[in-house]
Amino acid sequence: MVFIITSIIIALGIFILMPKKISYIEMYTASLFSIVFQLLTDILLEFNYNLYGYFNEGVEYRTLWIVFGIYPLFTIIFLNYFPYDKRKSVKVSYIVAWTIFALIYEYISVQVGTFYYNSWKLLYSALTYPIVYLVIYYNFIIIRKLIRLYKEKNV
Repeated sequence: MVFIITSIIIALGIFILMPKKISYIEMYTASLFSIVFQLLTDILLEFNYNLYGYFNEGVEYRTLWIVFGIYPLFTIIFLNYFPYDKRKSVKVSYIVAWTIFALIYEYISVQVGTFYYNSWKLLYSALTYPIVYLVIYYNFIIIRKLIRLYKEKNV
């Protein structure tokens, strides 16, 4: 649990100190999406297929720290610094860097007992994280388009 609390404090510190390049409504909606996306993924992979889990088998209230602390903050930081106006190769490199970060974070999480594998392997995560980051990115593009449409209709 110390690892999770420390992670949240560090991520919260980064969030507070970072220059905000995305609006608060974008942060809010992207955070909600990341929470729902994470919960749906975990329901399927953790509870339906029993591939991995948090802390111990079954539902644990400590997992809420991860769901409502880690995922939204990491999503906001990822989107805030995303190189939207850069070349495709820069975007790909950014997603690869975040994938490496996520793999290291997951590896540490397993070592400290925050996360456990049943049939899951770190290799599966290496293949999954780029897809997750692309889903978060494209969802954010949709959010921006919807906000723009709303502003155009109500101005």
